[in-house]
Amino acid sequence: MTGGSRDSDSGRKTASRATPASREPSGGGGIRSHSAPEAAADAVPLPPHARRSKPARLDLAALRRDLPPEFATALTDFERFLRLERNRSEHTVHAYVGDLTLLLRYLQSQGETQLRASTLRSLRGWLAQLHTGGASRTTLARRAAAARTFTTWAFKHGLLAADVGELLVSPRPHRSIPTVLSADEAGVVLEALTGDEPEQLRDRLILELLYASGIRVAELVGLDIDDVDRGRRVLRVIGKGDKERAVPYGIPAEQALQRWLDTGRPAWSIPASGGALLLGRRGGRLDQRAARAVVNRATERVAGGGISPHGLRHTAATHLLEGGADLRAVQELLGHASLATTQLYTHVSVERLRTSFDQAHPRA
Repeated sequence: MTGGSRDSDSGRKTASRATPASREPSGGGGIRSHSAPEAAADAVPLPPHARRSKPARLDLAALRRDLPPEFATALTDFERFLRLERNRSEHTVHAYVGDLTLLLRYLQSQGETQLRASTLRSLRGWLAQLHTGGASRTTLARRAAAARTFTTWAFKHGLLAADVGELLVSPRPHRSIPTVLSADEAGVVLEALTGDEPEQLRDRLILELLYASGIRVAELVGLDIDDVDRGRRVLRVIGKGDKERAVPYGIPAEQALQRWLDTGRPAWSIPASGGALLLGRRGGRLDQRAARAVVNRATERVAGGGISPHGLRHTAATHLLEGGADLRAVQELLGHASLATTQLYTHVSVERLRTSFDQAHPRA
């Protein structure tokens, strides 16, 4: 299989192949399973050179540089463990390391310079400080999970006398019902993209594939031409954890693909494009930010400010379930490790059913 090369348009290829390196901004519509380290008012003491006039984002690199040697070494080793042994994505590694940098900086502020001095009480104190600083339930749950993973690893590697994070609990994250388009709204978005210029053909393909397949934006931009089985209309997708799955797509997406491959892609392709399916203007593999911008612009008219690619993923899943698709089949298509994640979309469908009932039934 041909790998895509990098240029200013491009991301890095995931897994054994295409892993876009550009990270999704944290503010898209939909659920974030691993968000990047959050900004914030987490009340962690900052060294003088890390203070900024705008308290919107902590300088994690500066905080990490100021860690005691034992903490810094442990964090580096844990980062290597996540990448090489757990095969986590760059996005996930970045989020874990950011959370743990804040934890270790908190321990340092409490006078601790050795991991063995850490206790369950220390971890609870950290979460309490985050809560006081205004961290959301989702943030607290994610950071507690990062702490538990770290202490388990540290205990197994002899850095802790006991797994002090084993009993650490956190609030159950609030899972909001995602914003989705109706079938009519999705149709309006897709039909509004017309034209024969390369950019128009590519943008139409982006929307058709995201809505038809429900794949993640990182999976979309990581596709190579060889990953598309046009005879069966199936995409070979490398998802989270380097897991491969086959995802079908429909006839409209195939038609958009045909037009892009016939006239759009050749206009932008250069030797360095390799096998990348979607390209930027300069011929490099399309990156996630560019794909997000395409979706946001295209959905502005019907979604009041637009939705993210993840919003189209939610939309695809909801429409599948509303059309009678089996929940486990949708789980497999979306690449969810847990059925509980997929079940969120049943709540979306029930809410939409309730709205229709309230509007239409005389005794609602």
